[in-house]
Amino acid sequence: RSSPAEGGLMDDLWCVAAGVFQVWMFVVVFFIMLPAMFGLSLGVTGVYIQILVRILEWATLRIQRGRQQQPSVPVPLPNGIIERAGGSMEEEMEQLRSSRSLAGGEFALSDVFYFYKKGVESIVDDQVTQRFSSEELASWNLLTRTNQNFRYISLRLTVIWGLGVFVRYCVLFPLRITLAIIGLSWLVIGTTLVGFLPESSVKNWLSELVHLTCYRICARGLSATIHYHNKSNKPQKGGICVANHTTPIDVVILANDGCYAMVGQIHGGLMGVIQRSMVRSCPHVWFERSEMKDRHTVTSRLRAHVTAKTKLPILIFPEGTCINNTSVMMFKKGSFEIGGTIYPVAIKYDPRFGDAFWNSSKYNMVSYLLRMMTSWAIVVNVWYLPPMTIQDGEDAAQFANRVKSAIAEQGGLLDLAWDGGLKRGKVKDSFKEEQQKMYSSIIVRHDDTNSSNSCSGNTEEQ
Repeated sequence: RSSPAEGGLMDDLWCVAAGVFQVWMFVVVFFIMLPAMFGLSLGVTGVYIQILVRILEWATLRIQRGRQQQPSVPVPLPNGIIERAGGSMEEEMEQLRSSRSLAGGEFALSDVFYFYKKGVESIVDDQVTQRFSSEELASWNLLTRTNQNFRYISLRLTVIWGLGVFVRYCVLFPLRITLAIIGLSWLVIGTTLVGFLPESSVKNWLSELVHLTCYRICARGLSATIHYHNKSNKPQKGGICVANHTTPIDVVILANDGCYAMVGQIHGGLMGVIQRSMVRSCPHVWFERSEMKDRHTVTSRLRAHVTAKTKLPILIFPEGTCINNTSVMMFKKGSFEIGGTIYPVAIKYDPRFGDAFWNSSKYNMVSYLLRMMTSWAIVVNVWYLPPMTIQDGEDAAQFANRVKSAIAEQGGLLDLAWDGGLKRGKVKDSFKEEQQKMYSSIIVRHDDTNSSNSCSGNTEEQ
């Protein structure tokens, strides 16, 4: 049986714990949640980012000095190890074939070396696989997952790294978990309550308010610093917002500045609970797995949503998968067959403060979110591009490529024609056939050119 002294000690500990919890919740609610709900900032995150930049710059200089003193320190590899020619197959083949004389348009065995060269380049450093792995950093950002043992270069660097671990896991992580729980709980409860109201402008206004405040709280839970550019081009109701896709957090980033109707597949578990509560108050477009395979059903439902000009703009990521923040891959043309106005948006994350890319084949959603919540911060730039519509004589695929190119140029991303579906699938036979047709057309054109030259030469002789 415990003594009165031990009982008094336990009471004191409980009082201290209750006091710490009250202070914690006071800070969370009054200094983070309330400013976030009204779209305000106390400037703490900005100061935090500035301090981080100073520390990372110091760490970079210290590592560079350490490389000079310790030659064994590894040097990070660049993003690409092969210098590729910038021309197309036609241009490169023209150059190769012009350097040797061919009889007519006959096939030359030396043409094989072009394809051999391209094949070796793809094996060593292909343009697809590297888009599904984390972006290489030019310098260390004091995170163990990217360090290459840089923390052992000097005692001061080790101390700074240790303090960073303490701050990220013992201060920021509990704070972010608290905000995430509050934000998601508010989303489920708020949208469920709003869903009981009759259809009216008041219900729509309350729904947008609940969604907006929830996403802003969740963004503060990730220490997100978001820079929006060209707000005059923001997506309008009845339109379609398309953006490059790096992470599921893209939704949170965009929804901080306005509400969208989400499009996606119905899930189970916690995600399913959130989806069912959201659709009660807002016309999100959720599909069953069987419907997702029916292209006509998906297109007709999206077209019906766009036709109603009073509904929120649809948010779509046409790549269909997450890319590692270095490039933009092929846009699926289905999003551009719906009709209406397309509002392109370019999203670019700053990799110095954390890797925002979700490698779904390596990490599940929970593991990924834990990694994000233990990173330094999320710093991202969002550019709203001028609205675009399909032009006369332009099909959906050409329109999609034009929008993709505009997003890639604005975000400073590499514009790739490859399908993001290659992340889990094989190259389609149609693409192989396209390359074969392109090569055969080069030979045929040479044949036609040489034949015409031969005819003109004979005419002159006559």
